[in-house]
Amino acid sequence: MLSLGYDVGSSSIKASIIDIETGKVVTSDFYPKEEMKINSPHPGWAEQDPESWWECIKILTAKVLSEGSINKDDIKCIGISYQMHGLVIVDKIHRAIRPSIIWCDSRAVETGKKAFEEIGGAKCLEHLLNSPGNFTASKLKWVKDNEPDNYKKINKFMLPGDFIGMKLTGEAVTTVSGLSEGILWDFKTNSVSKDVLSYYDIDEKLISDVKPTFSVQGKLTRYAADELGLSEGTVVSYRAGDQPNNAFSLNVLNPGEIAATAGTSGVVYGVIDKSNFDPLSRVNPFVHVNNTNEQNRFGVLLCINGTGILNSWTRKNFANGLSYNEMNLLAEGIEAGSNGISVLPFGNGAERVLENKSIGCRFIGIDFNRHSISHVLRAVQEGIAFSFRYGIDIMKEMGLDIKIIRAGKANMFLSPVFSQTLANVTGASIELYDTDGSQGAARGAAYGAGFYKSFDDAFKSLNKTGEINPVITDVEKHLGAYELWLSRLNSTLLNK
Repeated sequence: MLSLGYDVGSSSIKASIIDIETGKVVTSDFYPKEEMKINSPHPGWAEQDPESWWECIKILTAKVLSEGSINKDDIKCIGISYQMHGLVIVDKIHRAIRPSIIWCDSRAVETGKKAFEEIGGAKCLEHLLNSPGNFTASKLKWVKDNEPDNYKKINKFMLPGDFIGMKLTGEAVTTVSGLSEGILWDFKTNSVSKDVLSYYDIDEKLISDVKPTFSVQGKLTRYAADELGLSEGTVVSYRAGDQPNNAFSLNVLNPGEIAATAGTSGVVYGVIDKSNFDPLSRVNPFVHVNNTNEQNRFGVLLCINGTGILNSWTRKNFANGLSYNEMNLLAEGIEAGSNGISVLPFGNGAERVLENKSIGCRFIGIDFNRHSISHVLRAVQEGIAFSFRYGIDIMKEMGLDIKIIRAGKANMFLSPVFSQTLANVTGASIELYDTDGSQGAARGAAYGAGFYKSFDDAFKSLNKTGEINPVITDVEKHLGAYELWLSRLNSTLLNK
């Protein structure tokens, strides 16, 4: 018996098929091989066509079925992981009305700020644990105010993963975790937020049916099965946003456990068992995948928009065709601290960790007579690690004790410079695992369909592949470089 997991990112779609009995990956791939295009028709906007995700899934599914010589009837369940905080609106026949407004789009910042002030900051934090901010509900309000003709056509609004689930099953479904990431969940009443719906004048009927994260949420339609080359009736039994799912894929389920990822954006995600909030909403609590009425589990999410996308941008524009591995080797040849260069990696829209300010990416301290491309490459990776440290300090204020960070051995965590810098400036050990979001989605689907009886069963085959501990000889240099970076960030913020 096999389980199929999809991870729908903004850069690419990943898919993994695992053997449910052994937990081993049978086949895995991603598509497209180059980053998917993000359209930006106006400054601060970021959009993608939801149908393009579906087209990629069709191509990718054919690839993994062929590469693994998979019999479609052996696939018993499907799980979905997806880019968080996006907005997809569909009409009565489930067609997308406009491009998806994705996670790094900044257009609704002022909408959410006004809502926070007028609903009341104390009430928002007590009930939502967040400001409405630049999240899904605020993006929908932006459509209501600025595209009224489109708004009138809406039958359901949804998250990107809910759209893919709808394409698979024909049913519009979401989860409590999903509603919380859209800032539509009241943690105090354990129900959809009446305050947000009322203030934004959104009809609750536009919300999809709510199903448990781990459950049979629908079955593959004949049309979808034919499109994908799978069997009609295969159950869709798990969905979660990419960061709760990344934590799940690393078996991060209990208070004090921490997961990190550094793809297009960078995230540190820690689990707590009591509702808590940051007064400035710089880090954001959501309902974790394994939350129940009997056992509270909430995830505190630190998101840095400009991480892997900065490394990718640097490669495309400055690295003269070098591979990422070649870039990493050049960066390793430079001493910790990059000889005084600081990079503020905030060039991918408004940053929640900076109170939704958009300051742009800054390269500070470059001396044409002393610095080379190698210094810049190292400074880019250190700057990303420093932004993680900046946010982790906020998480510590909320009571998270961060001693071990778990991460998949992928993206920025393939870089020794980035990983060692992060360990040095946080004082945490970093455990690396051979897993990713699509594998997590496949395991979640198998649990949601009842093939695994416990989370221990689901993760019995999860193997640690490496560990990075702080290097005492470099800690002082890195902490000094971080203090310089922090002073330059604070100076930039004061002038915005």
